[in-house]
Amino acid sequence: MATTRTRTDHDSMGELQVPIDAMYSASTQRAVQNFPISGRSVSWEIIHAFAMLKKAAAETNNELDKLDAKRTRMIVKACSTIAKALENPATRPDMMKNFPVDIFQTGSGTSTNVNFNEVVANIISVSAGKKLGSFAPVHPNDHVNMGQSSNDTFPTAVQIAAASHIKKVMVPDIKKLAAALHRKAKQFDTIVKIGRTHLQDATPIRLGQEFSGFASQMDFGVERGLKAVQSLAANLPIGGTAVGTGINTHPRFASLVAKRLSKEIGVRFREAANHFEAQASRDCVVEAHGDLRTIAISLSKIASDIRFMGSGPRCGIHELELPAIQPGSSIMPGKVNPVLVESVMQVAMKVSGNDVTIGIGGFGGAGSLMDLNVAQPMMSDCLLESIKIIGNVSRLFAEDCVKGIKANRKAIKQTVEQSLMLGTALAPVIGYDQASKIAKACYKSGQTIREYCLEHDILPAAELDKLLDVTSMTYPH
Repeated sequence: MATTRTRTDHDSMGELQVPIDAMYSASTQRAVQNFPISGRSVSWEIIHAFAMLKKAAAETNNELDKLDAKRTRMIVKACSTIAKALENPATRPDMMKNFPVDIFQTGSGTSTNVNFNEVVANIISVSAGKKLGSFAPVHPNDHVNMGQSSNDTFPTAVQIAAASHIKKVMVPDIKKLAAALHRKAKQFDTIVKIGRTHLQDATPIRLGQEFSGFASQMDFGVERGLKAVQSLAANLPIGGTAVGTGINTHPRFASLVAKRLSKEIGVRFREAANHFEAQASRDCVVEAHGDLRTIAISLSKIASDIRFMGSGPRCGIHELELPAIQPGSSIMPGKVNPVLVESVMQVAMKVSGNDVTIGIGGFGGAGSLMDLNVAQPMMSDCLLESIKIIGNVSRLFAEDCVKGIKANRKAIKQTVEQSLMLGTALAPVIGYDQASKIAKACYKSGQTIREYCLEHDILPAAELDKLLDVTSMTYPH
């Protein structure tokens, strides 16, 4: 059997064997050994946020005369190297090998913070011609972690990652879907169809009106996404260090770090108004994900309605023709299924599940312990996953489904005149009870409302034509 070559590194607990070329050191290796649980490390988005945070922290400590210029430049360069590698999908996998700690680790995220500090220190050691693990000339705790604690850096990194990705990725993707739905609303505005409440025939509605409702849901989704950004960005825990008191940091450190992050990332970050709340709870994550859950539920409602209207093609409603993007069955030739719509609905289910998990993580006692929430890595994983899948499926739904939807005008026209609910337009003239009797009689005879009324001289033909004008029924009177 092949054996992995190792080197001897040490931390406050003593010596430990570490893979010989690993850019991390002993404390990270302990976490790797302690948590072989899911096989999934903390997301690259959070590691990237750590790079932005540690860079801003080093520059701020230099500004406050806490860190010398030479070490500041080294830390900034190392963090920039990590961030640049993570931003490129081609180099991301190799860089992420340096951050192997499992999601289900210490609940504060300490292992990931320590991991990042060690990697930065080792990158600098190699650049300086020193041995890996020597921590010369930059020490992971004394310099990279200066003025910080895992208890304020990990939640800050999560909020940075989530807020920036919601604003820069998820919200633009939702805007694409909203725009596609608005275009369909305009395209379908003159098509009158039968409304369906309780999945039963109702009064006429324009297909464009239904799609305008879908578009409005996604407009609200954009607003909810931006609200989630605000919930996360306006309450950074950085500066609270261990328990919120700010021990071992400068009073101006947090505000200056937030200012630098805002300029660098393009999101307005602010120091928490109360560091004890910001570190003892994860209410901002619970709140932000609640908005994401609402967006996901909107997506599911839209997808479900579109799937229903597209059912068929011969034995369903088939008011809509959805783009055929792949064969639908391994046994039924020619079958095409609404696969992308079903993907949207599954995303909504997953996000709803993540919301439950995040809510449990936010509970005092279940996910928290006094002055610190200890379910943070798990909560961050759910949060970043929801952001990613909502954005991705919104974009694909817009491009590969909504954009190509066509109205089946023939099927729609056949059903409108047959609806017994057209009798609703007669009620203001002949009364609810009489209109109800006519609808029931038509149901038994198979006649339309118009045919029955003409046969029984209920109203003059001209007045009947005016009252049963289905287009006029879709406008307020």
